[in-house]
Amino acid sequence: MKLSLIRRSCVAAVVLAATMAPAVAAQSDDSGTRGGTAASSDIGAKARLLGEKIVPHKLPFRGTTVGGLSGIDRDPCTGEYVAISDDRSVLQPARFYTARIAVDGAGVHSVDFTGTHPLLQPDGAVYPPVSAGDGKAVDPEEVRVDPQTCDYWWAQEGDRPKSSDEPVIQPSIQFAGRSGAYLGQLPLPPNYKITMDDWGIRRNKAVEAITFGAGGRVLTSAVEGPLLQDGPEPTLRHGALVRVTQQRRDGEVLGQFAYPLEKIFTAPDGSSTYPPDTGVPTILAYPGDPSRYFVLERTWVAGAGYKIRLFDATTRGATDVQHIDSLQGRKVVPMRKKLVADLADVGLSRVDNTEGMTWGPTLPNGERTLVLVSDDNFADDAVTQFVALGIR
Repeated sequence: MKLSLIRRSCVAAVVLAATMAPAVAAQSDDSGTRGGTAASSDIGAKARLLGEKIVPHKLPFRGTTVGGLSGIDRDPCTGEYVAISDDRSVLQPARFYTARIAVDGAGVHSVDFTGTHPLLQPDGAVYPPVSAGDGKAVDPEEVRVDPQTCDYWWAQEGDRPKSSDEPVIQPSIQFAGRSGAYLGQLPLPPNYKITMDDWGIRRNKAVEAITFGAGGRVLTSAVEGPLLQDGPEPTLRHGALVRVTQQRRDGEVLGQFAYPLEKIFTAPDGSSTYPPDTGVPTILAYPGDPSRYFVLERTWVAGAGYKIRLFDATTRGATDVQHIDSLQGRKVVPMRKKLVADLADVGLSRVDNTEGMTWGPTLPNGERTLVLVSDDNFADDAVTQFVALGIR
């Protein structure tokens, strides 16, 4: 997701706010958030900081500018990582990077980029910038390695135009070869579309999060913010519901659920004309449990900076909302969740615009590692930060 330079701040507030999602039938668990009616003992992981590494700003690499890393995944075929840049072909064509990241129980020791490739259109051409005006631009946000084929699946959130004379660019989930060649596209649920009325995906709040589960048989996606018909975005007083969808590889929708997004944690200080911004930039399937996910919530507030929170969430017991056109006024049971970590509290040197998340190696003590990356949007006062957490 793009954030203006004016909206940048490295200060992170530490106030934790409880979810107040409207129109839900729910009960609170011991995290202070609102959840469903099933037992909560099936979620509740804990996290500790292992380490971090900040790479040089705007690092030149093979004719490209490293930055805007908004998605990351570990490649089971090589042990390396793949990271996608959300450069909308402004600096260089839309692209991804491969890297070796040395992570263990003592921290993040190194990040070494090993390759980069542009993402290609069906005709083999690179994607043009939005300024071309032909409606073919993309806004890459997430990448996952297919556990069955080791191809790359990537999500881009399209563009809802500001006026009727601009082209609509629909969000998409595409799959590409390991050199970026177009291989196909996943059919998205009808309510993931951008329309020119008060319905569907909000501008800049589309498909930012995808993850594979069930050995690659299921692809789960989440929209960043609530659909227009599902109600307003979070405020200081209430949260919101965003949709999480499970699909087969052929596009068949297996279920769609309402995830309760936190309310805004503090009021802006008036230093920017931009309002608070919050949403789900990434989601990660939990190994061995097709109903369980780690969900990252990213919030920016003028004067307070970023609050990045990691939640352990489950669809178990939640209402399937795929056939509910609007969630406003409907009593649905949302996904349950528990706070795993607030990045302001784990000991980082700074909290920035964290958007990517993947599983890393398992440690000798049995802990899983979680690797996160921040999207610097190529802004001079932001960083590309790799963070490793130990999960137990």
